[in-house]
Amino acid sequence: MKIFLAPMEGLTDFYMRDVLTRMGRYDACVTEFIRVTDRLHPARLFYNACPELRTHGKTAAGTPVHVQLLGSEPAALAANAARAARLGAPVIDLNFGCPAKTVNKHRGGAVLLDEPETVYAIVAAVRRAVPANIPVSAKMRLGMRDRSRMLENAQAIEAAGASTLVVHARTKEDSYRPPAHWDALAEIRAAVTLPLMANGEIWTVEDARRCREISRCEDIMIGRGAVTRPDLVGAIQGNASALSWPAMVTAQLEFLAGMGALHSHAAESGAGELAPGAPRWTESGAVGRYKQWLAMLIRGFPEAAPVFAQVKRMRALADVRAVLRASAGPDQALRGS
Repeated sequence: MKIFLAPMEGLTDFYMRDVLTRMGRYDACVTEFIRVTDRLHPARLFYNACPELRTHGKTAAGTPVHVQLLGSEPAALAANAARAARLGAPVIDLNFGCPAKTVNKHRGGAVLLDEPETVYAIVAAVRRAVPANIPVSAKMRLGMRDRSRMLENAQAIEAAGASTLVVHARTKEDSYRPPAHWDALAEIRAAVTLPLMANGEIWTVEDARRCREISRCEDIMIGRGAVTRPDLVGAIQGNASALSWPAMVTAQLEFLAGMGALHSHAAESGAGELAPGAPRWTESGAVGRYKQWLAMLIRGFPEAAPVFAQVKRMRALADVRAVLRASAGPDQALRGS
């Protein structure tokens, strides 16, 4: 079984990928999408979205990072894919699943599932543009409003030369509302022969087991479940015990330090191991991003709720760190603090 960390726009950026792949063993992770219109992006844009390109396309923990592109123009996507490959992307991934209204309005993401011929043209153009040794994968939903073109899209992706297909088991109209329709993936599994990966509503070990059983997919991609329970991937693999709250506090402190809001603190915590040129956050930006993660951690760790209640109006990183350290208890030695 392979387990990938899902791309989540505005969440699984470089720093989140770093901390999650340090805490759990993933076979790969995928960047937030790089929006492609009608032009070739400069190298700096790729390095900003995927600083791991400077470290052989891997996180500090050694997890491969696939570069995801989103757009509707085959030639432009092909040119940008070729550049990403030259810069060191180990895999090019194509986004046919984003449900965001703004993205869809500009013919990106899930809206293209109403145009299987365009989906085919994009995958085929990218496959021709990148070296044969660089795989091209795709991620899709079950459709826009319904599943009527689900199999047509999956077969188009396979026929165009993709090596792997990830399917989020909802339509665009479903958004992220439960349930995920894992049974639909079994239909796709019967219609294509390329490796198929299931995604959607995997929060627990039991969810992972049921998803694989119902979808007939050996491999899975986990997203929000991985962010709320960073130990989920290890639990699914059966090779890790549950993380304690003090261990999670250490991870959160390292996450804050890694974003470089205070450079001296980042250096003390080992953030120097991160890729050079990684984007730096302002203090207010780092605190805001951390609150987003902390709010999600409440689902997996009850101890996060009182911490969030205290820090939700804080703006200073030092104040946030003090509350976080105190939540671990007086006798805990914490890294990254």
